[in-house]
Amino acid sequence: MSKIVILVGSMRKNGNTARLAQSFAEGASKNNNVEIVSVADYNVNPCIGCNSCFTREGNQCFQGDDMVQIYEKLRNSDIVVIASPVYFYSISAQLKAIVDRLHTPMRNTFHIKKLGLLLVGAAELPNLFDPILMQYQMVLDFFKLESVGTVLVRGVKDIGDIENNSALKEANELGALM
Repeated sequence: MSKIVILVGSMRKNGNTARLAQSFAEGASKNNNVEIVSVADYNVNPCIGCNSCFTREGNQCFQGDDMVQIYEKLRNSDIVVIASPVYFYSISAQLKAIVDRLHTPMRNTFHIKKLGLLLVGAAELPNLFDPILMQYQMVLDFFKLESVGTVLVRGVKDIGDIENNSALKEANELGALM
């Protein structure tokens, strides 16, 4: 049984990204402990690149915001799944702030071995996810993580658009494989 943390990068608490993450969580919770962490519930400032975390006790960031709670969740996780709406070919700014704050030696205390990706985009462009997929692959390579898979959803914009989309079943089935 693994500990899975799903980082949901949408500020819409009941939006399409949250729904996709929930579907994944329902599948994964059959054999794992799953926690959904919504960026909407946390106040995380962007990394300012000062590198003070490299010299501070416990590698703590001087900002003292809610990232402390997220670090603790990640420290105890085996698998992390990133779920985000796509904004201008990138993950949400709120989720990017969390990712950037992993620029700390503290990440070396984490036990994460696997990473997954769930993306929801309004556009139908064939290359909509390419920049994010490139970053995802680079993170996998850099941290020597195994990919648990991706679910990429196009043409989903307004709240509820994802309902009856085959991506919900795909996410649930991916989660059940964990």
